[in-house]
Amino acid sequence: MPTALVPGGTNAVGRILGLLGDEWTLLIIQQALLGVTRYGEFTARLPISNSVLANRLQALTQNELLNRTIYQTRPVRAEYRLTERGRALWPVLLSIWEWERRWASEHTPRLPDMRHHACGSDFTPLLTCRSCAQVATEKQVAARWGPSGGWSRSVPEAVTRRRTSPGKGKTQAGLFPETMSVFGNRWSAALLVCAFLGTTRYTDFQYQLGAPPTLLAGRLQTFCANGVLSSPRQDGPQSARYQLTEKGRAFFPVLITTLQYGQQWFRAPEGPAVLLTHRTCGASFIGELSCDQCARRLAGAEVSAV
Repeated sequence: MPTALVPGGTNAVGRILGLLGDEWTLLIIQQALLGVTRYGEFTARLPISNSVLANRLQALTQNELLNRTIYQTRPVRAEYRLTERGRALWPVLLSIWEWERRWASEHTPRLPDMRHHACGSDFTPLLTCRSCAQVATEKQVAARWGPSGGWSRSVPEAVTRRRTSPGKGKTQAGLFPETMSVFGNRWSAALLVCAFLGTTRYTDFQYQLGAPPTLLAGRLQTFCANGVLSSPRQDGPQSARYQLTEKGRAFFPVLITTLQYGQQWFRAPEGPAVLLTHRTCGASFIGELSCDQCARRLAGAEVSAV
């Protein structure tokens, strides 16, 4: 069942950005989707400390993304398997995978292709409208605040973050280095949502998010350095404008799948936080991932890495 949110409290946007706006959470879910279930397997695949892993596994269990089952009592050992809520994150991870394949230069070797077993082809996932089946971009989808919307309720909840250095012989975390730089932090994720909703000025970012000035400046600098935002031409801080680049706009499917997941599993009594409309057909927008080869709607069980 979806989680019922407190009336007037943090909405679905804030909850999902607070939950997924963390590099270790995303990487643990990614490994769980690949079949990892045991504590030792997570530590073998991720450069993560025992305390951070234990903390994240506990949080994911409390948020009902993982189910903890004890399989040995002396000493106590447990398996962590994805729940229905956890498995429902596959469109988010698939969208991230595709964005990293196309835009991240750090991957050595390159991330493998993906195969759609329903048609037998290597494929690229396309974000399409459920109503008209047309491919949708950020320019064709209009967003407005819903009954539980507004920036005051959408800023991610504060969560204690810990960072660790890679252990001996291990590399930096994850298959998703570019995503971690723009989405693996709650303030980065919120800033990116702001940019997609049309915010361009530093002062507007600060006003809407309420982020500390030095932190916000650092995030904007990171976004410009990795090519998600264009470096602004400015005569002073008040005139600075930050525009999404082609690379930044290509992150749109990740944001849509994350938003839809959040609003499916976190329900505010007032109603949705964000309402989407597909300008092409005029219907309420529900995004789906489709195969670019056979045009069929994708299902998680039908997709694998080559």
